[in-house]
Amino acid sequence: MSLALRLATPDDAAGCASVHHTSWVETYSGLLPASHWESDTLDRRTVGWRDWLDAGAVVTVAEADRQIVGIAIGGPGRQIGDHPPVREREVHSLYVLAAHHGTGAGQALLDAVVAPGTPAQVWVAEHNPRARRFYERNGLVPDGAGFVDERLGLAEVRHVR
Repeated sequence: MSLALRLATPDDAAGCASVHHTSWVETYSGLLPASHWESDTLDRRTVGWRDWLDAGAVVTVAEADRQIVGIAIGGPGRQIGDHPPVREREVHSLYVLAAHHGTGAGQALLDAVVAPGTPAQVWVAEHNPRARRFYERNGLVPDGAGFVDERLGLAEVRHVR
């Protein structure tokens, strides 16, 4: 399998939405109530991705065999809840299809949106041990900040380096 990274274009809305939605189903099905999936549909995500990409969102995609298998967004640190940013750079989103975990796609995407060794922050679902270990292997460790997304009922923790 050959992996390629590139910036997304508006034509990638369906592929980005598919990775985003499928990754959420794969990762968060046990963490979110069943009712969540009544409104969090692939069609709804596709519309959102089309809007974001049409508006110029900078998204890096990982492709394997010309199919989008991962997406990442990096940018300035954001305030989450009562927590102001503690780093200038943040990994806003990073999702890779489960079938491509361990292929290097996630590492390539992380390195593309936050250069290795660069101080950064990322908010991660507290009960997503695989993602937390991935970030910790990359020097992003919990700093004690936590937040509960009331809309989702999902606890998140901040990791920094």
